[in-house]
Amino acid sequence: MDGTHPWLGFGFLFKSGFFILLYLGCVSYSFLGNNVVCCPVEQLPTITEASPSSLIAFPFDESFPMTCEAKGNPEPEFWWTKNGEEFDPYQDPRLIKEENSGTFVIPNTGNLTEYQGTYRCYASNKLGTAITEEIEFVVPHVPKFPKEKIDPIEVEEGQPVILECNPPKGIPPLQIYWMTIGLQHIEQDDRVSTGLNGNLFFSNALEKDSHRDYCCFAAFPKIHTIVQKNAMSVIVKSTNSIMERKPSLLMPSGVKSETQVVKGDELLLECIAEGFPTPIIEWLKIDHRLPDRVTIKNHGKLLSIDRVDEDNNGKYMCEAKNIHGMAVHYFDVSVEERPQFVFEPESQLSMIGSDVLIKCSATGTPQPTIQWMVNGKPIEGMFSVKEFDDTIVLHNAKSTDSAVYQCEASNRHGTLLANANIMIMMETCSPFGKGIGQIGDWSMCLTLSTEFIIEYEESQWEPGTWRELQRVPGNHGSAVLKLYGHVDYRFRVSGVNTVGRGRPSEPTERYKTPPAAPDKNPENIKIEGHLPHEMDINWEPLSPIEHNGPGLEYKVSYKRQHVEEDWQEHVVKRHSFVVKDTPTFVPYEIRIQARNHQGWGPEPKVVTGYSGEDFPSAAPDDVAVEVMNNSLVKVSWTRVHKDKLHGHLGGYRINWWRLRSLLDSKKTHGDKHTLTFPGDQNHAMVLGLTSFSEYSLIVMTFNRRGNGPGSHAVNFKTPEGVPEKNPVFRVTEVQKHTVTLTWAPPLEANGVLTGYLLEYQLINDTEEVGVLQTVDISNPDTTTWVLQNLEAISRYKFYLRSCTRVGCGPRVSKESTTTPEAHKGNWNISEAVNSSKTFHAIEVPEPGTVYTVCLMTNNWVANTSIFEYVIRTRAKGISTQGWFIGLMCVVALLTLMVLIACFVNRNKGGKYSVKEKEDLHPDLESQGIHDDTFCEYSDNDEKPLKGSQHSLSEQIKAEDSGDSLVDYGDEDTQFNEDGSFIGEYAGRKEKRVSMEVKGTTSQSTA
Repeated sequence: MDGTHPWLGFGFLFKSGFFILLYLGCVSYSFLGNNVVCCPVEQLPTITEASPSSLIAFPFDESFPMTCEAKGNPEPEFWWTKNGEEFDPYQDPRLIKEENSGTFVIPNTGNLTEYQGTYRCYASNKLGTAITEEIEFVVPHVPKFPKEKIDPIEVEEGQPVILECNPPKGIPPLQIYWMTIGLQHIEQDDRVSTGLNGNLFFSNALEKDSHRDYCCFAAFPKIHTIVQKNAMSVIVKSTNSIMERKPSLLMPSGVKSETQVVKGDELLLECIAEGFPTPIIEWLKIDHRLPDRVTIKNHGKLLSIDRVDEDNNGKYMCEAKNIHGMAVHYFDVSVEERPQFVFEPESQLSMIGSDVLIKCSATGTPQPTIQWMVNGKPIEGMFSVKEFDDTIVLHNAKSTDSAVYQCEASNRHGTLLANANIMIMMETCSPFGKGIGQIGDWSMCLTLSTEFIIEYEESQWEPGTWRELQRVPGNHGSAVLKLYGHVDYRFRVSGVNTVGRGRPSEPTERYKTPPAAPDKNPENIKIEGHLPHEMDINWEPLSPIEHNGPGLEYKVSYKRQHVEEDWQEHVVKRHSFVVKDTPTFVPYEIRIQARNHQGWGPEPKVVTGYSGEDFPSAAPDDVAVEVMNNSLVKVSWTRVHKDKLHGHLGGYRINWWRLRSLLDSKKTHGDKHTLTFPGDQNHAMVLGLTSFSEYSLIVMTFNRRGNGPGSHAVNFKTPEGVPEKNPVFRVTEVQKHTVTLTWAPPLEANGVLTGYLLEYQLINDTEEVGVLQTVDISNPDTTTWVLQNLEAISRYKFYLRSCTRVGCGPRVSKESTTTPEAHKGNWNISEAVNSSKTFHAIEVPEPGTVYTVCLMTNNWVANTSIFEYVIRTRAKGISTQGWFIGLMCVVALLTLMVLIACFVNRNKGGKYSVKEKEDLHPDLESQGIHDDTFCEYSDNDEKPLKGSQHSLSEQIKAEDSGDSLVDYGDEDTQFNEDGSFIGEYAGRKEKRVSMEVKGTTSQSTA
């Protein structure tokens, strides 16, 4: 029977399952025996799968597929170009080809260099040609430093030095390390650092920089390669005095440079300066504050912004400063962007004689250029195609204009390619007619649908629920549907075009398929061993619709692999099975087959799994620790034999804990830390250790069951490092020409603390900053320092760094402004204060007035004050009003009279002892107190206060006599309501003296 029918029909094929042939429009078909043959609808080629634009041939990969898959009708034929020339993979017997595919595979047989190049795949049939983006096949060479003799570098102390690395080119990322031949890292700080180009920069060379084995190591992680440059020798000639100089920039050169960065990438700006003293680098953004995402790295020399965007455009500046001046460099940063499609060309189905518009536009920085192609060839010279800005127009389109049109957008950061299938054909409409298996009585133009969606509903498991069964291209007129047995089906079809999805057709009449044996077996079989002598087998059960009939069950078959034995079989209805009494961790072959009342499913596939795992029974041997630097060690061990693993090797774990600081002789078991290294390894790096400490570690292996036994513990010590930041750094007292600084030692000294480096400079609101002054504090117990001879009413910045024998750590800073000159008045001296008292009240005549209070010891030496403070008393309030004072006096008098009456009634009395009388009425002369014991005063306003100063040549020693004031406490200062001053102090065991010195500085020790 042959013919053409304008209605939907069904044809059935019964072939180990159920297939229905569904006609969707006016198509030609014929019945040839038991097969239905449909007249095919022609279709342009479409690329369905392709390799990425860059394919790197890593040396440890076995092969490299050049993928190119496409669909179309007729079936597309494939061909390739390499570097713009035709390339036929079938002419090279070494390449692996796939039938009916454009894909070929390059095996890693050691001769990959000849395949390096830029490839493009073309898929063609008689209607047109689709193409892929260009695919660059990169064969990385093994990076090597050239063999060269490097002469020793001689330099005078204080001069800059640059050790050039010049690493070889390779697959990024590139990581540079400077170490000695013994793999000791070169310590880097403000003075010594590695640049982005890999060079090692010394802002000023010191005699300790003299070494014969400076080595540059270049690491290429993606190809698992590290290469080493020949060792370099540096000889620093000592000099009696280092010539100080202002900074100049080693990197970059010049005053200004332009930097382009691609949106989404990392912006890196670098400034490395030389000079003596070592310059400090600061970063600014002109007319803006630095973005929040800025990170300053490499000891201040590198500015980094991750994932940059348009907001990071602008001008940036680095300043290199020391006490002799500064050097600057300006960076003009522009953020650029890879091409991105704004309008991607779309496939179209158009009628002969119509005007077809194909639009393609892209954005990017620089603005991408657009190139149009037809069937992979440039569009220039085609008279029927007109180009207008971002659109090409096919005027009065003909059937010969049917083709694959390509739009390629590119700038210097990348290329995008899009294919658009343009089909020009006669307009034909075919209504879906009525009849057996009708889809409905509404009309549809087959040529206006880009896709058909076929849905089904069954009445047993999910009645009323429509589920998608298959999608069919809009230029197809039929579809073969695979159905399950023992299911009552009905179908409906929806059309999809560029506007959207249309309403579905009316459902067909129901059709129930007869029961049949299962046509599939369970999938996703998992073999696990939760216990050592068991094997758990689980699988994904067949869904109810996949049963194909009643009575579904599963046959589980298993046997040990590589052992001559029969299959053990069990039939179960559930979707899991546990095999008991298995040996520990041995391989098994497993297969699972479905069956129902109609028979068995297809022959099952054999999968391999292992019985239950047990804990590893052995620990790694020969554990050794190599100390790389003060925070990094390399741990190595001998692998555990596979017979001792009793399971799949998970990897190795290193447990370590800190025993003590080398400053402390007492050992403690600190918090345990663990690092896990998956896979079969025999060494690993442990990072983040604390300097100058003793550690202990063990190594163990693990599998899915858990950890094996730990190795013997290995103890090791980390070398000395630089201290942490000081947790406390405060300005505690500010005067006209003096500032008192107080700090706390670092929580982790990371070595033997040798003292502190205190720096300060004037930072008034001017373009130039003051000279950076340095105070080297060699006593590590010092926690207070008084800076003198400062300018009045001036702002200063203070920097503090803790130091060990290795060097000084990071600095902390504070800012403060000295006070204006205070009004000077006459000094008044109070009566002597007994050292056993904890407070003393002073009456002042004028509330709301600024006073200077000075406290002196009984054994006054060299005009030294133990306490001096400027304080303002409270303003006059209710407590100073006459009526209030009178009222309080009356209350006090009445209270006194009542107390006297009580004593008289009890006929009790007594006398003051001489000692008590002396305490109540101290005699200045009897206690050895002279006028010059306390703060001196003068009517001369120009004379400075002496009570707080002493000569640098004089030292103070606190005496141990009981009547001396020891360790004045920093207690709160209070005032009585009448405006009198209450100063609290107390004696303590430890002696603490804070002093000021005539000259530059003075110190206090805690």
